[in-house]
Amino acid sequence: MTWKDPSFPVTKTFKVQRSAAKVMATVFWDAKGVILDISPQGQCTNATQYCSTLTSLRDAIRRKRPGLLRRGVVLQDDNEITHSANLTQQWLQRYGWEILPHPAHSPDLTPSEFHLFAF
Repeated sequence: MTWKDPSFPVTKTFKVQRSAAKVMATVFWDAKGVILDISPQGQCTNATQYCSTLTSLRDAIRRKRPGLLRRGVVLQDDNEITHSANLTQQWLQRYGWEILPHPAHSPDLTPSEFHLFAF
């Protein structure tokens, strides 16, 4: 215990804690419901990883929504750098998938964020 003059301000000590880990969820859905839900843990997202996710999505569409791949796939993304990388663009061109435009770093929510998080 330490004695001090009552007129001196009390010194505060703060306990430093690590922040909670970030969690990324990647969800693809249509009007009928969720097609693919991926929550990778401990992975950095890069163009190679994103193309792998798109391949998983393509397989899930083939299983859950037969015929949809023939009619065409339209994605809404937030124009994050992995989404606009050359490797990703080549993947999208190869399979003929369309991307709805959305400005990078836009303050507006994408329709997917609005509906997924029910703002």
